[in-house]
Amino acid sequence: MRKLVVLIFSDYYLPAIKAGGPIRTISNLVKQLSDKFSFKIITRDRDYNDRSSFPGISVNSWQTVDKASVLYLSPNLLSMRVLTEIICGTPHNLIYLNSFFSLQFTIKPLLLRRLGKIPNVPVILAPRGELAQQALAIKRLKKYLYLSVALRFNFFKNVLYQASSFYEEQDIYRSLGKNAAVQIAPDISTVANDIVVKSRFCKKRAGNLKVIFLSRISRIKNLYGALKILAGIKGNIKFDIFGPKEDIAYWHECEEVLHSLPKNIDANYLGIVDHDRAYHVFQEYHLFLFPTKSENFGHVILESLANGCPVLTSDQVPWQNLEEKGAGWSFPLDKVDIFRDVLQKCVDMDEKDFIKFQLNAINYANHYYNTSLAVEKQCHLFETALSYFSNELKKI
Repeated sequence: MRKLVVLIFSDYYLPAIKAGGPIRTISNLVKQLSDKFSFKIITRDRDYNDRSSFPGISVNSWQTVDKASVLYLSPNLLSMRVLTEIICGTPHNLIYLNSFFSLQFTIKPLLLRRLGKIPNVPVILAPRGELAQQALAIKRLKKYLYLSVALRFNFFKNVLYQASSFYEEQDIYRSLGKNAAVQIAPDISTVANDIVVKSRFCKKRAGNLKVIFLSRISRIKNLYGALKILAGIKGNIKFDIFGPKEDIAYWHECEEVLHSLPKNIDANYLGIVDHDRAYHVFQEYHLFLFPTKSENFGHVILESLANGCPVLTSDQVPWQNLEEKGAGWSFPLDKVDIFRDVLQKCVDMDEKDFIKFQLNAINYANHYYNTSLAVEKQCHLFETALSYFSNELKKI
């Protein structure tokens, strides 16, 4: 039986590492569903903010990357005319968009579809957290202007939206109205067998704590908030920051706080971590401090837990029962004192007490891997898009 062809549009794809979760989501999707679907991916030929193409790839021509066919486009080939030629010349059954506001890889394909320039096939749009209220607050005017114009001209006609959680489903309805067609399909995580966890944890002594922040350095991820929380903690704290400096102006704001921290906090920026190395990095720390303002899924949280590193995060993540399971904590961002209280307790704990949290973190992650229906729900999402589109055509 011939596989259905899913044409994926994404601003960034492997070997890109700076754009965070969506790269992992699509990579995991390809890895786990390629036996059922054929994937063709159209993306940029470079990583976020890079001025040159990825080394070792063939630019502007289709090539096999793992289990997908990928077209890495150079900036000069992102015109409407070229995109029309590529889409029309690439047989596909379904279009899968992985951003709400991407000009090149969402808005342009949707506009071409609305103008009748490309084949009228089912479209799934995954906002990837971009419709969360905290995310919309960044460049608010520009985003709301696009939303109002797009809705007025019926830009999203017959589009099926993917929500990764109940919370994102509500974000989509809030922005697009209750008549939007939405289906929940959680992001597919890394296969549990791909994560090698050490049998020994990072050693813990009372009065000492090794804390990690690993994420893109942008306002939405809230490194500034993490530094402010740390400022009032007693004890010997090592705080290491990993991630691409996505927003340089924001990084300079964080630097000011970083340099003003008391001497008992040894804080350092240690650069970008390749995804394959992130698991090993987490194993070197006691706690992942991540007061993010919004996460539609949060691969990095699950990866931290899987490696025995408990998480202290905000309540703006889908992982709401961390404290109940003894694997971490999630609090409202305005409860800074509660964040500090938990951090201080972690500092004060000895090895005997803290190892319980480390074991619980691994158990939490393993339970998720063993019970997740993400793969099945993603398959159902593709099937729903095909039937939904067919039913909408019958109404015309």
